[in-house]
Amino acid sequence: MTTDTPASTAAGRSQDRPALRRLVAGDLDEFAAGTWGREALLSRAADLAKHSPHGPGETDHPPAFGDLFDLAAVDELLSRRGLRTPFLRIAKQGTVVDSRQFTGEGGVGAEVSDQVRDDRVAALFAEGHTVVLQGVHRTWAPVADLVTDLAAELGHPAQTNAYVTPASSRGFSAHYDVHDVFVLQVAGTKRWHVHAPVHADPLRSQPWNDRADAVAARAAEEPLIDAVLEPGDALYLPRGYLHSATAQGEVSAHLTIGVHVLTRWAVVDALVDALTADPELRGSLPLGIDAADPAALAPHVEAVAARLAETLATPDADRADRVARRLRRRAWNGNRPEAVAPLVQAAAATAADTATVVRCRRGLHHRLRPSPADEDVVLELADRTLTLPAGTRAACERLLDGDPVAAGELPGLAPDDGVVVVRRLLKEGVVVPE
Repeated sequence: MTTDTPASTAAGRSQDRPALRRLVAGDLDEFAAGTWGREALLSRAADLAKHSPHGPGETDHPPAFGDLFDLAAVDELLSRRGLRTPFLRIAKQGTVVDSRQFTGEGGVGAEVSDQVRDDRVAALFAEGHTVVLQGVHRTWAPVADLVTDLAAELGHPAQTNAYVTPASSRGFSAHYDVHDVFVLQVAGTKRWHVHAPVHADPLRSQPWNDRADAVAARAAEEPLIDAVLEPGDALYLPRGYLHSATAQGEVSAHLTIGVHVLTRWAVVDALVDALTADPELRGSLPLGIDAADPAALAPHVEAVAARLAETLATPDADRADRVARRLRRRAWNGNRPEAVAPLVQAAAATAADTATVVRCRRGLHHRLRPSPADEDVVLELADRTLTLPAGTRAACERLLDGDPVAAGELPGLAPDDGVVVVRRLLKEGVVVPE
């Protein structure tokens, strides 16, 4: 996603959010303006299908999310993918099991001691434990693709866990998360109780167990939502909303997509961090000061507060740029872009010619740094900065817009020069062969 596209423009194009469309029934612009971060929302499978861009019965995606994940995927991950901790967590009634109860040596040729033992997992599951597959967006390709696209559409990093619960069992007691979640029911049924927050918009430093008594009291009240989710149903919960779930008369599995939202507090944090350039704010407190004494600390607190107010009240054309650079580290490093096949990618970078068609990797965070037309083109990525020759800006903009294009058809460049740019960006993993 390029930061050169205004967020307000992107927010107004429902048709440009196919990943979110899979999870939310109804108007997406209304969801963005009125529901996002504010209210819980239950979307039934029938309504999701009704609002599919393909039309009811014509969608490429089965309504039960079976193309994303199912119980067979759970078994394959647990038995054949060589999972290690922390990709698996097991709990019962809110108590997490020590990982040594379900992991062991990897065997000859695998110098690891924490590989998942499928037989031990089976035994624990039979005893009523909930299996939590963590980071499924890194271990299961269909989920990875959805989360890559969803994070790009939302502008916030996202990750996914899978919760597999035995019949008539509850994995975790009522609690709230410090990130937004989308719950996708993929198998069986599960009854959800959702309550209003006891602490609205909690930060990552404000977990639910800090307010355990208030959470327990609220959970005893009448819920906002008391519903059984069936395969294909989706539930959106902003951070802070209390929730608990109990499997019904069969094994239940759901995906939880956690959206680690960027907050206004993150802007505050970035603003303060950007003030490290001020030598007065970097000054030391007096020798021998008792930092535990409010009276001794008071004049310094007031002096720093006054300096902060003065600095922030002074117009600064570069302030937003400094804050953006700090925030983007969190946003850009939160999700990996679309996976590349290393051998295919390397071969394409070597063999590319004027007929080679490429496109930008989905979910790749990037920004073309503004510069005059006669200066080198600077492409900023999450982990590095690339410099390309002057005169390639129009070609780079075309390559980064997401639509496929042939190397010999890039604007502003001769066909052979287009091949040089495409080979470079293939080698750098910016574009992929179509």
